[in-house]
Amino acid sequence: MFALPSARSLLAACRSTTSIFSHASTPLATAPSLVRFRGQLAPKRVKYLKRHKGLFPIPIGGSIKGTTLAYGDYGIRIKENGMRLTAKQLTSAEESIKRAIKPIKGAKVYLRLFPDIPVCIKGNETRMGKGKGTFEYWATRVAPGRVVFELGGAPMRPEIARSALRLGAVKLPTIMEFITKSTPPRLGNLVLPKEELEKLECIPYRAP
Repeated sequence: MFALPSARSLLAACRSTTSIFSHASTPLATAPSLVRFRGQLAPKRVKYLKRHKGLFPIPIGGSIKGTTLAYGDYGIRIKENGMRLTAKQLTSAEESIKRAIKPIKGAKVYLRLFPDIPVCIKGNETRMGKGKGTFEYWATRVAPGRVVFELGGAPMRPEIARSALRLGAVKLPTIMEFITKSTPPRLGNLVLPKEELEKLECIPYRAP
């Protein structure tokens, strides 16, 4: 003789099976992460998921680093005040420049910036508080006079380089200027001529 299972045991078995199927059908809860699609300008990993908004860098210390060409023969740099450029804007500008110089064999585009700042945005008509907003896109803060794109890798006429970089500058929400290797560096909104650079180089260093 076999003993029939009780109603309580049958109910417990049904609950266990339903819980197993429910966990299998629902996706596993994952930690919040920053999405990085293929071909998108974004860092591989960051230490903190969210960051402060921060301020735009202003070169008040006399540094002219990043205001001249380093890899190519032609380039564009920011002419007005500093601002924040997004990864989507930089990618769109780079694609436009690459499309324009595609017939020139060996030509390369050098991007001197990289968006590594996560920007978080809260929805419209949202109450104050409740923590910081969710991640929206990657961006970078750029100082005035900073070089953004350079062209090199192959001999190129200045007219072709200017027209190709103009297509990329249209994609950026700022005023850009065309520069060459002979263009003097820029200190904020001030262009330093060669005479001023020679004076700065002659000043001896004094230890504090």
